[in-house]
Amino acid sequence: MAEAHWYVVHTYSGYENKVEANIDKTIENRHLEDQILEVRVPMQEVVELKNGAKKSVSKKMFPGYVLINMVMNDDTWYVVRNTRGVTGFVGPGSKPVPLTDMEMRPLGIKTENIEVDFAEGDTVVVTGGVWKDTIGVIQAMNPGKQSVTINVELFGRETPVEISFADVKLAN
Repeated sequence: MAEAHWYVVHTYSGYENKVEANIDKTIENRHLEDQILEVRVPMQEVVELKNGAKKSVSKKMFPGYVLINMVMNDDTWYVVRNTRGVTGFVGPGSKPVPLTDMEMRPLGIKTENIEVDFAEGDTVVVTGGVWKDTIGVIQAMNPGKQSVTINVELFGRETPVEISFADVKLAN
């Protein structure tokens, strides 16, 4: 299998999150989880001063662009290129050019793999993020995205949530 690389996709301004959601949905529908590994809209924390009060907000690092970690082939190119809101890949002509490791470093996106000691069916505790201290059973694992899917109780019903390998540990 070919190796996955990070590519930059140009979108209509303001459509970055919609493009991310649309590509994620297409990945799920067409079962391309092993070819399109991750779709990301890089964000950064910025402190704004409004009415004399400091407020920390998330802003898009690159408005109009979405980063995609994928194996480039005709199918994946077609899926991404024909997603609503996408105007094209960044690169000369219609040929997408992957980002180099040096270009990826300042974005803070880590590509190393995390070795885990848990598997599907194991009970884990979330150690960070929004779901911190939540306990759940692993429903699915995605080594490409370095994440697990667990069910959490939300509004009285079980809801699947995707959490990074780095933010979970085995429950005792």
